[in-house]
Amino acid sequence: MKDQQSIMKDIFKIALILFLSFYSSLLQAQPVAKEFSTAGFFVLPGAGRTVEDMNPAWRFTKDKRGNLREIAFKKEYNDSAWGVVSLPNGLEYLPEEASGSINYRGEVWYRKHFFLDKKKERKRLILYFEAIMGKSKIWVNGQLAAEHFGGFLPIPVDITKFAKPGEENLVAVWADNSDDPSYPPGKPQAMLDFAYFGGIYRDCWFISTNKVYITDANETDIIAGGGLKINYPTVSDKLADIGLSLHLQNDLQFDSKGEIQYELTDKQGKKVAVSQQKYTLKTGQNKTFDHHLSVLNPLLWSPDNPNLYYLKILVTGAKGNVLDGYTKRIGIRSIRFSPSEGFILNGKPFPRKLIGANRHQDYAVIGNALSNSLHWRDAYKLKQAGMDIIRNAHYPQDPAFMDACEELGLFVIENTPGWQFWNKAPVFEQRVFQDIRNIVRRDRNSPSLIMWEPILNETDYPEDFAENVNKIVKQEMSGSEAYTAADLSANGSRHFDILFTYPLPPKDSASELNGDPTKIYFTREWGDNVDDWNSHNSPSRASRRWGEVPMLVQMNHYAKPYYGYISHDMLYRSGTNHVGGTLWHSFDHQRGYHPDPFYGGIMDAFRRPKYAYYMFRAQSDQIEPMIFIANEMTPFSPRDVSVVSNCDEVRLYTQTGDSIRVYHRPERGEGAGILSPVIVLEKAWDFMKDKDLSRKRKQGESFLKAEGLINGKVVATDIRYPARRASKLKLILDSETITPVANGGDLVTLVVQVVDDKGIVKRLNNNFIKFEIEGEGRLVGNEEVFANPKQVSWGEVPVLIQTTTRPGKVRIIATPAFEGDQTALPAILEFETVKPVIPVLYSEEENKLSGQSNVMTVKDGSETKINRKEVKHSLKEVEEQQEKFEGDKKKKKIKIGKKFLEY
Repeated sequence: MKDQQSIMKDIFKIALILFLSFYSSLLQAQPVAKEFSTAGFFVLPGAGRTVEDMNPAWRFTKDKRGNLREIAFKKEYNDSAWGVVSLPNGLEYLPEEASGSINYRGEVWYRKHFFLDKKKERKRLILYFEAIMGKSKIWVNGQLAAEHFGGFLPIPVDITKFAKPGEENLVAVWADNSDDPSYPPGKPQAMLDFAYFGGIYRDCWFISTNKVYITDANETDIIAGGGLKINYPTVSDKLADIGLSLHLQNDLQFDSKGEIQYELTDKQGKKVAVSQQKYTLKTGQNKTFDHHLSVLNPLLWSPDNPNLYYLKILVTGAKGNVLDGYTKRIGIRSIRFSPSEGFILNGKPFPRKLIGANRHQDYAVIGNALSNSLHWRDAYKLKQAGMDIIRNAHYPQDPAFMDACEELGLFVIENTPGWQFWNKAPVFEQRVFQDIRNIVRRDRNSPSLIMWEPILNETDYPEDFAENVNKIVKQEMSGSEAYTAADLSANGSRHFDILFTYPLPPKDSASELNGDPTKIYFTREWGDNVDDWNSHNSPSRASRRWGEVPMLVQMNHYAKPYYGYISHDMLYRSGTNHVGGTLWHSFDHQRGYHPDPFYGGIMDAFRRPKYAYYMFRAQSDQIEPMIFIANEMTPFSPRDVSVVSNCDEVRLYTQTGDSIRVYHRPERGEGAGILSPVIVLEKAWDFMKDKDLSRKRKQGESFLKAEGLINGKVVATDIRYPARRASKLKLILDSETITPVANGGDLVTLVVQVVDDKGIVKRLNNNFIKFEIEGEGRLVGNEEVFANPKQVSWGEVPVLIQTTTRPGKVRIIATPAFEGDQTALPAILEFETVKPVIPVLYSEEENKLSGQSNVMTVKDGSETKINRKEVKHSLKEVEEQQEKFEGDKKKKKIKIGKKFLEY
């Protein structure tokens, strides 16, 4: 029998185990920051390479007249009068609708003060700008380190000889986004169908390596070389061969030799391949080392199963000491296009058309300066819409967006910057060529890349230009799959693998829309339908704020209109050799040459969905079963109710109560065309019936209920009630599972909805909402661009919240701008920001001046002085009085009617 001491020890052990288990579960439940690639790789701890986030605390000023050109780069220049911003930065905040070239165009300056650790003294130091819009120059401690032309590609700058470890350092950046025809896109912005905006609008990283290191492909300028290049000579379900080409540089004053170690793991961390390779580098030498790995029974990458592996690379010295290394995320897959079989993925015909959308990178209020999480959420929303492919119109997009496409399963068509402009000057063409090389070098290893579009969009360029750009892609992708694409009608289209066009009528009497059966076709832009190219009136362009009927018209136009036009239906019915198409456009976006934004998105500029978004979801069998009623049951809603669903059968229980409407989706192969058309169920809604039920106090009986069935079983349900009296506000954080990060520049959309007592959105409401915020966040734009207070549109108000550099709580209160006894109750939302994965490098003194942390006294909505019980009681009295009045009026009408009949 155990003594008392032993028993106490056992109890203590059990308690300790329980405590540790509980503590572990708490840790696992804590949100963590989403990790994004930095300069094309993921940081590998202990690999001899460090990365720091340079985004917070930059001094900034505009310099329209160029007065600072000769002084602002100098270290001794006093910039204390400038404002302080965090990157990404787009020069200014803009109104939600910012088309018509209202944005600033001209020179600007950024200056960043930071202390550089003395431990960096023997390191190679790199500033890596993911992009700076327009022309730019970069100085380090007063010395010019780089000059760049073009706004969409990385600028890696070796600052080793300029930096001063152990001291305060200064980086000064001059940027100019004004019109310049010498580099692409080149066209004056007032004549462009999109907006440049400006600034250091993507991330900036500070990278340090040892003097023996893996190079960066965008820095070395080696055809088909530099950095890491991957290809897949053999891909099957049973075996995959991975070809690796790693480029190393030795900047030491002596020779270096050692080993390159490769380790491939799956998502769960299980090792699937390990290999080593010897290397020798003479002093000053750079060299490519080829190697290969074999993977048995690989998990292949596809849109339905975007399986990713993690390739860990370590470069060690002669004594086994680690010199450099990082992690590269890869997806094993093969692609091929066949006129007779269509698109072949991993050796098998893809089971459906490649349907997706184009994507411009701009967002409401902030222009192009999206944080990584906003880019990720864009990709997530497009994937949730049932899409398989995105066209990067009309330029390479943010690396974070590319990361998201790989992770979520979206193919990408990569574009060269350009739009309807050609400059005969040789420098312009050479800069286009360099852009193409740098685009391929940046993104060549991505499993998402399916086509390269190296031409200039809708441009009358020379025939030899087309031949040259096609050759450049093939050169840079040597040994890898590389399919190029261009418009069928463009000069030199014969040089390209895939031709962009609408579904073409057959050359024979066959029923399929396939054009030349020996060619591969894809529709790069479909759906837009304007009256002329000046007015731009179109049934495809519907602002969400215009309400229900315009959104219904847009949805039907994209799905299967009554008139002949390129639609989802036509693409679905096209021939095997027409492999798909991308809608123009995924989101509403700003434009230079027109006063109106482009309203053709299936989501608005804040990424709030329109009805067309749900129609796209209904075309996908790959997402969960869904059903959506496109009717708000307002007094102005159509009597015919539209429903979209990807289910085999739809049942609508009508508000009129006279019958159940049933729709059966035709079987594929019956010539039904579109997979799931918009289902219109006639006379299913009647406001007069709703009014009758309301007067009888039977409001709960007024509803529309839709059920989606598969194999006779209900698998999806949507139910709608009319919105009643607006009584309160509701706050939604549109985070899409990505927790906001405390790096000084992360962004998340906050949505305020005006709702009734049951939480139903009151779409017909024009109130103004004001915001108060405290803690580690701030409202973007505030009153300067009418963000605070802001008017309700279609029952909602979206705004942007930016994080500070301190993890912590953010508390937001939304109230009606003008409060009264009968106005909607305020709403409160709190959320936490988390510590970033990458360490942040900035001057704390500078950061304090940014004014990002808000400490203010805010009013709790529960403390309102309005007595809601008294209000409800008074409302009851008013209601009874009105009912009595209506009753008296009705009796009077009957008497008058009888007299009229007698007369």
